Amino acid sequence: MSDSKKFDASMNPAELYLEEIFTDQKIGSIRRLTPVTPEGDRDPDREIAYMGSTQVMSPMGALPINFLIEAKSIGEAAEKFGAEAEAAVERTAKELEELRREQASKIVVPGQEGGMGGMGGMGGPGGLGGSGIIT
Repeated sequence: MSDSKKFDASMNPAELYLEEIFTDQKIGSIRRLTPVTPEGDRDPDREIAYMGSTQVMSPMGALPINFLIEAKSIGEAAEKFGAEAEAAVERTAKELEELRREQASKIVVPGQEGGMGGMGGMGGPGGLGGSGIIT
C-alpha cells in the first residue's frame, strides 16, 4: 500500500465520546454519545448527541437506517424517534431511487458487453472486452 493511500487508524483524544445504547427491542435503538475529555470526564464544551438506528426490509434484505435525533434528553429522543426514522427512510428511498436511475441511464455500446464470457470486445467471443458501460 502506498503512503498516500495508507489507512489511518488513529483516534483523536479530543473527540472521544462515551456511547450508551437504549432500545425498545422492537423498532430500533438510540445511541447517546456523551462527549468526554482525554481523561474520560464529561466534556461540558460539547453537546450530547443522540443517534437513532432501525432497519427496513428491502428486496435485497435488511437495510440499516441511521439518523441524528435533535434532543436534550433520552426521553425527548425516544419521542422524536418515529418521525425522524420515517424521514430517514424517505431520504434513503430517494437516494436509492436516484442511484437506480443513474445506473439505468448509463449507455451500453453494442459489441462491448464483454466480461468473462459471451460476446467479447477484445479477442472476439469470450474475449477480454470491457463492461460495455460508458459513464
